[in-house]
Amino acid sequence: MKTLLHVKSSIFGDDGQSVQLADRLIKRWLQQNPEGQVVVRDLAAEPIAHFDMQTIAALSAEAEQRSPEQQAIVALSDQLITELQEADVLVLAAPMYNFAVPSQLKAWFDQIAKNGVTFRYTEQGPVGLLQDRPVYVLATRGGQYREAGLDFQVPWIKLILGFVGLKQVEVVYAEGLNMAGADVAIEQARVELDALTLS
Repeated sequence: MKTLLHVKSSIFGDDGQSVQLADRLIKRWLQQNPEGQVVVRDLAAEPIAHFDMQTIAALSAEAEQRSPEQQAIVALSDQLITELQEADVLVLAAPMYNFAVPSQLKAWFDQIAKNGVTFRYTEQGPVGLLQDRPVYVLATRGGQYREAGLDFQVPWIKLILGFVGLKQVEVVYAEGLNMAGADVAIEQARVELDALTLS
């Protein structure tokens, strides 16, 4: 049985355009994989704490020396990594806020990028340790950034995904959603979604 991990990061929850596009893709995936399982990680509904000294200390401490608070921090990190390791497909609903990914999504990436677990450093440089699998990114934004050379979001997402070993990345854009013609942009994104070959 295949598993799809859906990572949501829109502050608008299920009303977010990125989430709605992701739901459309997942519906198609379930039609092709009727026995498939969908695991949802909603980063807005259940925020992950941002990296701080307490997090680093917990992840760096020896297991037998961790306090109960540190054990909880490590348990969450391990859970997030396990969800990703066990997923056959990853769907990232990723709106753009102030030229970047939502801070909630950055916090998720900070937790799943773990030295010795999802990547390691070698003499030849870092090597991703996750088995490659399809990743679908639904990139929604209020303005026009892709053709203007102002898209710092998707290159960063691809960089960190590749850093942990995930290189099969398909991106569907929906831009100009706060501008005239937003309905056209959404419809075009839906058409692109429906044309994707899903795994």
